[in-house]
Amino acid sequence: MRRAHTMAETTQKTLPKRSEVKQENKWKLEDMFPSDAAWEDEYKQVQQHIEEMGHYKGKLAQSPSVLADCLKTYEKLGLAMERVYVYARMRRDEDNTNTTYQGMTDRAGSLNVSVSSATSFLVPEILAMPEEKLEDYIADPVLASHTFYLKEIKRQKAHVLSAIEEQIVAQAGELAQAPQTIFGMINNADMVFPTITDEHGNDVQITHGRYIQLMESQDRRVRQEAFKAVYDTYGKQKNTIAATLNASVKKDVFYARIRKYPSALAASLDDDNISTDVYTNLIQAVRDNLPAMHRYVSLRKKLLGVDELHMYDLYVPMVGEVKMDIPYTEAVRLVKEGLKPLGSEYGHVLDEAFTSGWVDVYENEGKTSGAYSWGAYGTHPYVLMNYHNNVNNLFTLAHEMGHAMHSYYSDKTQPYMDAQYKIFVAEVASTLNESLLMDYMLKNTKDPRQKMYLLNHYLEQFRGTVYRQTMFAEFEKLTHEKVEAGEPLTPETLCSMYYDLNKDYYGPDMVIDEDIKMEWARIPHFYNEFYVYQYATGFSAATALSQQILGEGEPAVKRYLNFLSSGGSDYPIELLRKAGVDMASPEPVVQGLAVFARLLDEMEKLAEEVGK
Repeated sequence: MRRAHTMAETTQKTLPKRSEVKQENKWKLEDMFPSDAAWEDEYKQVQQHIEEMGHYKGKLAQSPSVLADCLKTYEKLGLAMERVYVYARMRRDEDNTNTTYQGMTDRAGSLNVSVSSATSFLVPEILAMPEEKLEDYIADPVLASHTFYLKEIKRQKAHVLSAIEEQIVAQAGELAQAPQTIFGMINNADMVFPTITDEHGNDVQITHGRYIQLMESQDRRVRQEAFKAVYDTYGKQKNTIAATLNASVKKDVFYARIRKYPSALAASLDDDNISTDVYTNLIQAVRDNLPAMHRYVSLRKKLLGVDELHMYDLYVPMVGEVKMDIPYTEAVRLVKEGLKPLGSEYGHVLDEAFTSGWVDVYENEGKTSGAYSWGAYGTHPYVLMNYHNNVNNLFTLAHEMGHAMHSYYSDKTQPYMDAQYKIFVAEVASTLNESLLMDYMLKNTKDPRQKMYLLNHYLEQFRGTVYRQTMFAEFEKLTHEKVEAGEPLTPETLCSMYYDLNKDYYGPDMVIDEDIKMEWARIPHFYNEFYVYQYATGFSAATALSQQILGEGEPAVKRYLNFLSSGGSDYPIELLRKAGVDMASPEPVVQGLAVFARLLDEMEKLAEEVGK
């Protein structure tokens, strides 16, 4: 079950009820189950498959054919469970007030727990086999369709503990969740931000959701007050949050050590069989290209017309509001035009997606907010939108269709066990679509202010996804290295490290306000270790691949479509290497940042012409 989710803005207005939405603007979940009664039948099938799985417990070492039969049952169980869960949840997402689908989602969730429990014996029992026997199983033709799955289990054997030790580690799992849970409570429940006056003279209480909106305000006083209020609030909790983050990092280091990894970074990346060089290369490549980021900061300072550029000036658009009204039908046309470089086959599937009930287009009462692509193996993917007629929603549509097309090609080509792709590659297809659409928009937009607006949008994506996430990644590396060296993570240490990173990344034209040293305290991703770097690598790989597609044409397209069709049939680094980017080297990141520098040149030139 893959679900790629993007938050999109919502506006306050009277929304139609679900029953009032036109059929052509709704997705067709009937393609998954023709009725709720059919869903109930599949629910019962899952219960039967759970029973069947029980028959294999303790018998996997009897013969390769017994294991093959077990894995076939495991596949049937997984596929049926996926369909049951995804359908119920997506029906609920149409209208969260619908009690029927609330109930079905709850039942599906409980059933999923039963499935996890019923299949938990599988990996330990496979790994309990003697090494030679497991090798013989992997080589047996009866298990040919499960070769990669079995090799992957075997690869990680050195880091699997004895059955009793694994049981203890599993039981400690809830304790290990404590830092993240505590941070969530502090951040989302206990922390109350002050009220400030917005640009219209209204009192507005700052919330997590409103903070970025306030930081995009054209009124600098509003931005400054919101910035100061947020970091003052975190500052009052700095000892507690530092202790919480310290505990989280210690937890990562503990798990790495008991599983015999050289570092927490190595342990985290091993899940995807990725070398730590990929991580360190990313940081080095971005640091080598910091002069372009410093140029961007200088341009922002110039376009905003300020004597000093402060940290609270980073989110306000550099270009005054430009009206670009893009109705959904026009967005569909633009996405199809923008993705033409991917060839006619891709285009035909895209046509089918837009005309055959893949997309749920508009907001309605009770509908889940934001946007995502999701689905279940064996049925075409789906895209949930809450479409508004603007540039952000145009690019969100292209992004989610990228995820959907990745799933379509992967599911069509790969067996169920190999179709699921890893997070390391998940953002490549979505970001590549945005990159190609942006190229088309820039080439076909005549109005220089609209062009500047688009460039602003794209440059901000680079800043937020490559530079900022890499800075986060470097901070995580430093915090874990400190703990591994036996040093404590005090509030002073954390603030000092974070402040220095901001100085390095943003350069001499940015006033690094004292308050920013507390920003580490509000980043939830730091409790999900070594995750954020994948945003930067995915964006870089997508940018490099889009340049190959635009430059080479057919050979690059063929490699890319093979990549989409590969699902999770190989390790992420290998899949991307076959597509044409070697993420084990810094080259794709360097290529991506060269595009950033080129766009910056264009923006500087346009700024001169328009005279702002």
